[in-house]
Amino acid sequence: MGSGFLAYCIRFGSTDVHDRFLLGMLIIAVFVVMANFIDNAYVRWRTTRLSSILFRLLFIWIVVTLLATSIIYLAEASVRYSRLWLGMTLLFSFLVSAGFRVLVMISLKRARASGKNLRGVFLVGPQDNLLNVARGMRRSPGEGFAISGVQRLGAAPDGACLANLARRVEASGAREVWLCLPLEMGGTVREIMFALRHQTAEVRFLPEFQDMQLLNHRVSEVAGRFSIDLSVTPMTETARFFKRVEDIVLGSLFLLLSLPLCAVIAIILKCQCPGPVLFKQYRAGVNGERFEVYKFRSMEVHEEPNGHVTQARRGDPRVTKFGAFLRRTSLDELPQFYNVLQGRMSIVGPRPHALVHNEHYKDLIESYMKRHKVKPGITGWAQVNGFRGATDTIEKMEKRVEHDLWYIDNWSLLLDLKIIWLTIFHGFVHKNAC
Repeated sequence: MGSGFLAYCIRFGSTDVHDRFLLGMLIIAVFVVMANFIDNAYVRWRTTRLSSILFRLLFIWIVVTLLATSIIYLAEASVRYSRLWLGMTLLFSFLVSAGFRVLVMISLKRARASGKNLRGVFLVGPQDNLLNVARGMRRSPGEGFAISGVQRLGAAPDGACLANLARRVEASGAREVWLCLPLEMGGTVREIMFALRHQTAEVRFLPEFQDMQLLNHRVSEVAGRFSIDLSVTPMTETARFFKRVEDIVLGSLFLLLSLPLCAVIAIILKCQCPGPVLFKQYRAGVNGERFEVYKFRSMEVHEEPNGHVTQARRGDPRVTKFGAFLRRTSLDELPQFYNVLQGRMSIVGPRPHALVHNEHYKDLIESYMKRHKVKPGITGWAQVNGFRGATDTIEKMEKRVEHDLWYIDNWSLLLDLKIIWLTIFHGFVHKNAC
């Protein structure tokens, strides 16, 4: 409402606000509050990142903007409301709301880091698990959790141990009880919950997933039941839509810019040695589905026995001189922008490997096939970090997979743009390419 008054003063130079603009301010304010409630923007912020809060706030204001403009249009009232006033009202209100949230978050984090506004936590679980959780609490002082007590469990607790735990939790005054238990002790959770039935402290279960490579893990609701998602794709429908838009826009741009260079490369390849200009090979795409990938041919025409694929290595006699140049500069990958426009690849993602290599490594590296949760890419996080070229040892492939999974788990449009930037200025030529 304050932003509406300010916008009115700027637009019309008067503080005497007309009734219809007061009605417009009230409708916008109601929409904002309703949208925040629907999006759960008023829930506890203690464990929510500031970037997530601001992104959700921006989304809410976009929705409110669409609703307000739609109502004005449908009511045929566009001539009665100033578009400049409406735009300034929404902009000012977003900036005020976002600024207030930033101020509150910074103030609370500083207060919690100095020992104020803390929530006492009682930790329950084996020694190693408790140490891991305690280290995590120390790394995030802004969340404002403090240890009020600890109960170490070595095995399934008996009745006396549970009764002692209940007394200690009550005496500690803890606001929360965290059950830091491995999955094999999941049956103990019910016993502890029964022992704490008279307590008012909030209880959280922090399961320990030892030696498990998790991917985009979270808690969700499926078929009316809570689910701990251990390995799921981060590509929601919205994320897939934006990533596809990114691929179409940037892929079309890069393909158009590279067409003259592609024509020159094709002529040189055709004149240098007999054989096709393009090399085609089936590789595994998203969800392991096969697709045909395109590259400029960099080797002499040859046949592999029994479907075997011999990976290129440094000094490989099959690679032509011009082909070696193409591989070192990554120019042999240019035809894959056509794969991107087909929708079979993305500009950024894990590099697709030959099918026989997938069969080989999936039994050697536990999380290898999780790379196929997303579309393969022309470039990726592993490539800009130096893990490209021949993977002649299991350690090299493990590092590549590790970086690929980190990318999948932390995907964002900004990360994609960062990888594209690093590829353009640092990733085309690399010493590991062969």
